[in-house]
Amino acid sequence: MRVLYPGRIVSRNVGGNTTYGRAVMAGVQRAGLSTAEIPAGENPLSTLIKENAARYRRQVPADLIHYLADTGSLIGGGTPSVVTVHGIASRWIDGVRSPLKEYVWRSRVHRAISTSVAVVTPSKSSACDIAEVFDVPIERIAVIPHGIEHMTLNGVLQPLSEEVRNRIPAEFLLYVGNIEPRKNLEALIAAMDEPGVRSLGLKLVIAGKPAWNYDMTMAAIKSSSHVIYLGFVSDSDRNALMKACTAFVFPSRYEGFGFPVLEALSAGRPVITSDRGSLAEVAGPSWISEDLSSEGIGDSIASALNDSGWLAHCVEEGPRWVTRFSWEVSIKSHLDVYRKVCGQ
Repeated sequence: MRVLYPGRIVSRNVGGNTTYGRAVMAGVQRAGLSTAEIPAGENPLSTLIKENAARYRRQVPADLIHYLADTGSLIGGGTPSVVTVHGIASRWIDGVRSPLKEYVWRSRVHRAISTSVAVVTPSKSSACDIAEVFDVPIERIAVIPHGIEHMTLNGVLQPLSEEVRNRIPAEFLLYVGNIEPRKNLEALIAAMDEPGVRSLGLKLVIAGKPAWNYDMTMAAIKSSSHVIYLGFVSDSDRNALMKACTAFVFPSRYEGFGFPVLEALSAGRPVITSDRGSLAEVAGPSWISEDLSSEGIGDSIASALNDSGWLAHCVEEGPRWVTRFSWEVSIKSHLDVYRKVCGQ
């Protein structure tokens, strides 16, 4: 069997989708299957044309196409396909996209589901959203949680690069992820001014690149004296930051999965997060902030970091909790879907 994957995901770094796509592609290769990429175009329209044409053009022959990030082919027939839909944040929160962009996104996702033989999603909460919003029978949706590279964080780590090391203090709070509205970073930044957080004497280090609708968040980052913004960092620096932070803070308003939370738990660090979307399924021993206002986040940070019992529990239990999320198991489940789609 030969499987095609979109180059716009696996050949570019676009956050969790890339982590997922590269892990699946590598696992499929280890299992003995052949893989190839659908080349990305120079712009979104040319990329869309290439991904649709891949179903019929035979320059890169394949038995199956796996569209990795919500959208896929607009046309049916040709090479059978699988689409992974990570979640539907706009079902629960406002401001994810403009009304026009939301209409286009939902239309494309609906079409990708309609033209694919199988739908994959990483959490039960996302499966329920997909079934409700797109009227998909729940039995047609394969829930396959992502895995985590445990040894990347628990094994021998490369030290922080000199550039990053020189910019951060010895103790700090950490956020890693894209800069976009649903991540709730404006509230987190404002929480750094809450009295309980100020008393801790910690800076907030933010590592991630602007994704979309980020102007207000970037303005908040630049105007805060309590924030150190690193921008996009390498994988080695990302892992070293996870291991070095005093606590990891991730007050997202919605997640389809939540890689950063599991990565920080795997690194043995205390995690303060929300229980929105799939985070309720992956947070484990994390401290849950139910109130995602700046005041609520501030209270959670102060309460968590002053609770020695919880801190010790999270540090000890986090790495054990994360062993539930295995790429080996995830890849096996993906292969089962592939074989079923291809009638093998």
